[in-house]
Amino acid sequence: MLTIKDSVAVITGGAGGIGLALARYWAEQGGRLVLADISAEALERAAAGLPGEVATLACDVTKEEDNARLAELAIARFGAINLVAPFAGIIKDGLLLATDRATGKVAKKMALADFQRVIDINLTGVFLTVRECAQRMIDNSCRGLICLVSSTGSLGTAGQINYSASKAAMSVWPKVITAEFLRRGLSGQIRCVAVAPGYVGTDMVKGMNQAALDKILAEVPIGRLIEPEEVASLVGEIYRNEALAGEVFFIHGGLRLGSRG
Repeated sequence: MLTIKDSVAVITGGAGGIGLALARYWAEQGGRLVLADISAEALERAAAGLPGEVATLACDVTKEEDNARLAELAIARFGAINLVAPFAGIIKDGLLLATDRATGKVAKKMALADFQRVIDINLTGVFLTVRECAQRMIDNSCRGLICLVSSTGSLGTAGQINYSASKAAMSVWPKVITAEFLRRGLSGQIRCVAVAPGYVGTDMVKGMNQAALDKILAEVPIGRLIEPEEVASLVGEIYRNEALAGEVFFIHGGLRLGSRG
């Protein structure tokens, strides 16, 4: 079993949402933090509210050099990386093809820019963060966990072909990375998993139109949103338990496609 106290977590998307919830959980357990986000101002506000040792870096996860700087910061400041949590992500929802109700003809297409931006951040950005941090973990003999974020959206959600594609990728990466590390004798040192939340009570979700939110909640068997702190707690338990590797762990309050049967 690993312990969080004095362990070092690198978290992207750390200025808000699940990333910030994990940062708070980690710090309260005595862990040390390297937080990254696109906004330096948001990072400063987030770090100010956290106990313990926190380093921050304004980082564009789509850039190789920014991810290398992030991994190097963790090693230079704390001498280790024990948890990699590449939680930076965005949504740009829209239908692949939207038809006109009157004519039945295609009236609008998902813009390539909207598809590409989601893939750039949610997929390429995660690849770069994982690659750079895992390199430092191997080279510095660090023991720990790579924890990705998938989603119930990975099962296929209309209007999210870009987001669902990126999260479906996250659901297979733990198996790929675990297999590659096994071949190199590293799988006992560095594990990889993904957590897959359902509807999480972030500020963005809670700020939705109430009628739309009520419709969502009607499909969640526990009758409420998942709290970001609950996702953070799950990540913490997976980190501690070294028997957990190569899998996706859903946390969705019983939600599935067709929850009512």
